[in-house]
Amino acid sequence: MKKWIKGKHGASIMIQDIGEGQPIVFLHGWPFANDMFEYQYNHFLPRGYRVIGIDMRGFGGSDLVIEEYGYDTFADDVKMILDTLAVEDVILVGFSMGAAVAARYMARHDGWGVRKLIFISAAVPTFTKHKSFMTGIKKAELITIIEQIQTNRPKMIQDFMKKLFHEKAYTSYKDWLTNMALDASSYATILTALMLREEDVSQDLAKIQVPVLICHGEKDQVCSFELTYQMAERIPQNIVIPFKKSGHAIFHDELEKLNRTMLLFMQK
Repeated sequence: MKKWIKGKHGASIMIQDIGEGQPIVFLHGWPFANDMFEYQYNHFLPRGYRVIGIDMRGFGGSDLVIEEYGYDTFADDVKMILDTLAVEDVILVGFSMGAAVAARYMARHDGWGVRKLIFISAAVPTFTKHKSFMTGIKKAELITIIEQIQTNRPKMIQDFMKKLFHEKAYTSYKDWLTNMALDASSYATILTALMLREEDVSQDLAKIQVPVLICHGEKDQVCSFELTYQMAERIPQNIVIPFKKSGHAIFHDELEKLNRTMLLFMQK
């Protein structure tokens, strides 16, 4: 069932809320929407879980409200949704940028209501290189992407798709994700790219006080597998599961292994 919940500055945040049982809350990556988790929903619903997918501001069915646009506001939206739905004992799942938002939520709101955390292809602790952190892409590369969004967003998304997969993806599958990305607000796509360029959750990771499963593709061209070393060093309770045949899109390249690994972690 689709629902809209009011967030900061009056933004209507769209969520999918389906099923009963222990809640799994999903935070999507750039530049997609919660529908990217379709094949996780199909796996966990018949196993007695409640799935709650959140569309971030300007993506999917959520409003674009640009005031205070950043990880803090996204984390506050998650808190508002958990409060409104009155859910506890949550498994919080974040893909790529969504994992960074999950990390900020855990630090900013003391992990309220969350029992376990799952990072998939996480853009954590930071997406771009800087003086004290040499893993990630160069900021200049992201500036080029932003310029492309401003002049030829379909081409930018097409180029991004080429980096997403390690295993062969059918054209129809890539079209599905491309259309999802094109449905997003163009300006939200720019703002989140700027957010990825500047935000850093390094200080947030040590404040995570629940078990964290880190699933990451060894062939990831978007968020290098080397990021897992930084996560493992900073997160108190963590387990890293390498996906040897996966690029950034683990949810495609090794779907069955991903779903199986998540389920085993949740059941422990």
